Amino acid sequence: MKKKWIVIPAVIVILVVVLYGAVGNYFYNYALSAKDEKEFLEGNPNLAESEAVMAEVAEALDEADEAFEEEHQPENLSITSEDGLKLSADVYENEEAGDRWAIVAHGYMMDASGMTRYIRNFHDEGYNVLAPDLRGHGDSEGDYIGMGWHDRLDMLQWIDEVLKLNPDAEIALFGISMGGATVMMTSGEDLPENVKVIVEDCGYTSVSDVFTYQLDDLFGLPEFPVLNAANTVTNIRADYDLYEASAVDQVAESETPMLFIHGDSDTFVPFEMLDEVYEAADVEKDQLIIEGAGHGEAEKVDPEAYWNKVWGFVDQYIE
Repeated sequence: MKKKWIVIPAVIVILVVVLYGAVGNYFYNYALSAKDEKEFLEGNPNLAESEAVMAEVAEALDEADEAFEEEHQPENLSITSEDGLKLSADVYENEEAGDRWAIVAHGYMMDASGMTRYIRNFHDEGYNVLAPDLRGHGDSEGDYIGMGWHDRLDMLQWIDEVLKLNPDAEIALFGISMGGATVMMTSGEDLPENVKVIVEDCGYTSVSDVFTYQLDDLFGLPEFPVLNAANTVTNIRADYDLYEASAVDQVAESETPMLFIHGDSDTFVPFEMLDEVYEAADVEKDQLIIEGAGHGEAEKVDPEAYWNKVWGFVDQYIE
């Protein structure tokens, strides 16, 4: 009888551990595996185009992007990350740019080819542009999505590559969504003086915050124990901690002027996250809130206000 009371608790512990691992693996694959389809993005109401996006404006912008792609063919540049991944980037040189450079970071499950709108505007404004495929995206190697955390270290290497091309470069970092989180996370590192200014558009406060929000929104599940299980698996499979990957903490360490942009109708990366990252920044800063814009729509809803604000801020630091 005594042996039975020892075996039963042991079996329960084993079952709990197996279940914990299974839950963690499921949500790791669901959100962070670069090889798995992200079906939750399809038909997601939080990513539906808002009424504030005017069809004629969107069509004109798309036509301008297409014309730019036909006229400009990027050169490919590659590096090897600190953990041995081959990473790829598109480089658009501009003969009139002088020392002005922009590094433009894309969002979740996108790649550099989806950043034409932003590449075009920086290029037309007189910048050389480097647009990397973040790890696990596009032509860059990687089995997992870094959510900006390991990507921040890759960004340091891309900055070094720009400086190899032009030691006198004056660099603006720009990113949207996960790219916005990436440049915010990069901001807290020891950056060379060549990095003059950062612009982030609809980035999140931290990986744990945005995943906690999505767990509740998509599944009605609590942070504990689901995210904890996913975090354990992420530590094992990707060697980073979801709770450590904080844009807020990194921005608080930044010494680089920063512009924060968000649409007030964003329900994918909640608009409320803007206040937290903005308040954390103890640097020269400003913000732009686009009324009626959903996730990643700020530029589409009011491109004139968007780029006037960007250039008005960036031009203070890059001549």
